[in-house]
Amino acid sequence: MALPSGGCYPAVWLELQLSGPPGPIGALGSSRHGPDGMNEGQGERVIRVMVVDDEALVRSGFQLILGASEDIEVVATASGGEAVETVRRERPDVVLLDIRMPDVDGLTVLRELRTMPDPPVVAMLTTFDADEYILTALHSGAAGFLLKDTEPEQLAHLVRTLAVGGVVLSPKASRTLLHSHPGTGTAVDEEAARVRLLTARERDVLVLVAEGLSNADIVARIHLGAGTVKDHVSAILTKLRVASRVQAALLAQRAGLLDERLRSEVGG
Repeated sequence: MALPSGGCYPAVWLELQLSGPPGPIGALGSSRHGPDGMNEGQGERVIRVMVVDDEALVRSGFQLILGASEDIEVVATASGGEAVETVRRERPDVVLLDIRMPDVDGLTVLRELRTMPDPPVVAMLTTFDADEYILTALHSGAAGFLLKDTEPEQLAHLVRTLAVGGVVLSPKASRTLLHSHPGTGTAVDEEAARVRLLTARERDVLVLVAEGLSNADIVARIHLGAGTVKDHVSAILTKLRVASRVQAALLAQRAGLLDERLRSEVGG
């Protein structure tokens, strides 16, 4: 059995730079199991996945496809009403959550999951990549979106990306985020004030996070130790009062940090 195919949407970092097409995502930062995540294909640990959807066919399709990978185990499937309790019981690493369900909508489930201690990574499932709830879900803590017609061979890769702290978005969704709600007036002033709490080095790290670099890539780029980079990322999230790297990246874009980076590169 396979999910319906209708397009191939690779894992794409939400592109916050002002020029150039969306680029491929790497491993963005730490998973909840360790600071360096997991190398794809090495089989260091099994990624525990849960699928939440109101359609049994979708649930069984994802379970069959993902279960074919040695490093992925679908530990549970559920409808919206069963989702939160099942997550508490099964403790998955990654939850694939339908955004539109008739019993309990996905945004409600997402908000409940985010209140848990050590919550799972959550990506929303949708049938189209211009869903009006993209921004709401990301600001509520989602790590991206998966289209239900994603090619089967892409799904395992996308789940691995999520498990190591990455963000998965289709190219169209990336462009939607770039051009939506850039922020004006008081909101931008408040965000800029929070950014000013960062040290110069933390600002550098924040820009690299927003550009989609993993912790390991940041270590190589600015020649810091892995522990130091991890500490910087943790301090950034605390000072900006955000819960995830994607929220920090969105704030960096709205506060103009990537504009500043682009201007400095052009001027240089």
